[in-house]
Amino acid sequence: MQAHLSATDLACRRGERLLFSGLSLSLEAGEALHVTGANGVGKTSLMRILAGLSRPFAGSVDSTGSIAVLDERLALDMDHTLRDALAFWERLDGSKESQELRTTLGLTPLLDIPVRYLSTGQRKRAGLARMIGQGADIWLLDEPLNGLDTDAQASVAGLIAAHRAQGGICVIASHQPTGLDIPQLALEPLR
Repeated sequence: MQAHLSATDLACRRGERLLFSGLSLSLEAGEALHVTGANGVGKTSLMRILAGLSRPFAGSVDSTGSIAVLDERLALDMDHTLRDALAFWERLDGSKESQELRTTLGLTPLLDIPVRYLSTGQRKRAGLARMIGQGADIWLLDEPLNGLDTDAQASVAGLIAAHRAQGGICVIASHQPTGLDIPQLALEPLR
C-alpha cells in the first residue's frame, strides 16, 4: 500500500471567523509540503483536520496509510523518566527501542531525567522519537523545529528526508525554514 493524502476544497471556521476556504492539496508517497503563514491563519487547524482530529467546515480529506501527529501536546508522562515514558509508547505501539534514533535526536544522555525537567527543545525531540516510533506512513508535524538548535534542526531535516525516501509523506506547518527543498503552501488571512 502506498501512502496518499489529499484534501479537496477545505474550509475551516473557528467560532464565527472563517480561517481559510477552498484549500486543496494532494501528496503521494515520498512527497512533502511546508505550510506557512502568520499566527492565527489556521496552520494548526489544518493539521488537525488532515489528521481527522477536527472536522472541516467544508470539504473533505482522503488518506491511505497510517497518520502520526507531532504538535504542542507532548504525549509523554511528565512524572516519568524519558526512558520510561518512551518505553510506555514502545510497548503500546509494538515498536522496538531505537538506540540509533535516540542518538540521532540527542536523547541518550537524557533518558534518566524526568520529562518535566526537559527543556522545550529536548521535549520536542522526545516527542519526535515517540511519533517516529509509531511507524506511521504520514507525518503531520506542527512546528517541529520550535526550541531546536541548529544541529537538532538538521537532524530533524535528515529524519524527514529518510522518511520520504522510504515512501512516507510529511506535512510540516512551521514559521521557520525547514532546510528541505519542498513545495510551500502559504495560508493567508481572509479579509
